[in-house]
Parts: sequence; C-alpha cells; structure tokens
Amino acid sequence: MIITTGFDPIPEIVQRAEGLAEHTGTSFKPRGKMSMKKLVERYGDQEILVVLQEAVRLITPGMPPMEFHPSMGFVRAKRILKGEPDPMIEAAGMQPGDSVLDCTAGLGSDSLLFAVHGGAESAVIALESSLPLYTLLLEGMRHYTSGQIKVNEALRRIQVVHSEHLQYLRAIPDNSIDIVYFDPMFRVPLMDSSAISPLRQFANTAALSAESVAEAVRIARKTVLLKEKALSGEFARLGFEELLRGSAKISYGVIRIDN
Repeated sequence: MIITTGFDPIPEIVQRAEGLAEHTGTSFKPRGKMSMKKLVERYGDQEILVVLQEAVRLITPGMPPMEFHPSMGFVRAKRILKGEPDPMIEAAGMQPGDSVLDCTAGLGSDSLLFAVHGGAESAVIALESSLPLYTLLLEGMRHYTSGQIKVNEALRRIQVVHSEHLQYLRAIPDNSIDIVYFDPMFRVPLMDSSAISPLRQFANTAALSAESVAEAVRIARKTVLLKEKALSGEFARLGFEELLRGSAKISYGVIRIDN
C-alpha cells in the first residue's frame, strides 16, 4: 500500500500523509499530476490511500473507492445523544464510563456508538487486522468532522490498533475490560451494498473461533457480545444467548459474566 494526497495539497496535508505512512510502515509517494492509474503503474501497488483535506479515501483498482464515513453509525449516534435506545448498547448492558474492546472494527461504526454512549470517561479500543482498513480507520478517526461536536469527540477518543484479535486478547489480563464485542464479516452477505462490497475484500472471512470467545470471557467484566444473522447457528456453537428482535435480520448474542 502507498499513501498519497490529492492534487496540489497544502503543506499540512502532505505532513499528515507522510506521518501516516511512517506510523503504519507504508510508503508516501507525492501525487504530482499523476492519476490513480499512473500511480499504480509507476509504483506497482494495488492499494492507494489518499489523504485529503476533508476526507480519506482507499482506492483499489476494480472496486469502488472506500471513504471513511460513519454511515448509519452517525444516524444511530445522534439517536443515542438524544437519549433514544440502541439495540447493540442495550444488549451489551453498557453504562457510561465502561470500557469496550471492539475486536472486529471494520470502518468503526460500532466503536463510535460505544464511544458516544460511554462518554468521556469510557475507553474504546478498536482492533483491525487489515492494514489498509486500519490505516483508513486511523486517519478517519483522527480527522473526520461530522458536524456534531460530541460525535467528533467520540471519534478522537477511540484507540485504533492494528492487530488480529486472538493475538491481542491473549495478552490482556483477566477481568480487565467491561465489554468485548465481535462483529465478524458475514460469509454470505445479507445484501449487496456499495458500502460493504469494497470492505469484504479486506475482511477476515474465517469463522469466529471458540478460543477467541474463551479469551473474551476471561478478560470481560460484564458481557461478551456477538453480532450475527438472526437464528445463526454461530450463537449456539459459541455459547451465546441470542436476543431475537422481532423480524430483524440481525441479532445480538450475549454471554453475561458473573463476577
């Protein structure tokens, strides 16, 4: 992966792109007047992250560009700020100030909801194993501006970590995080989506392992939460109680920790 900018960037954007490349161990390449196609031809890289003044965009040939945006997470975040209930937050039993480990961050929408509900005293860690997605998420969380001050503050509080979740879980002490959350990529998608399709090429499609769940139970103080298709056999296989929600296509499964 290479990191670049738009055409004629201001010095601040160049510095951000260079710093991001250094932090992630990737390469910064000046854009000049080159098109994306020319950049790929010159540097032989299939993934290009473009840092712009008000956006960050991941370009992969043959796929729609993927831009950091909370999407429906922003709509749900605004509802939470109004005091309205959210099914994920309710299933997790999250209280303001709780700590959360999001083991499968993706584009960070669920991490944002936890950070918004948890408030300034909460701690939310978002794990992403794909380097391109991690880099997109890291830059987006740092600089995306939503127009809602509390949403922006929540984004900045999220700690984004590049790691495979089982490896990270193994290193955490017992009973050290309130809520551990898994949202594995569905191996058969519910629907085709311009927002999700580009994401799938970077996602780890392996089934969630029983070992990962056991490690999550070891470190959690309150709950371990799993998002899956409604009536999925994954809930029973991994020991979760499924919380069905009428005709909803998505369910949350919970393991409550009795400390």
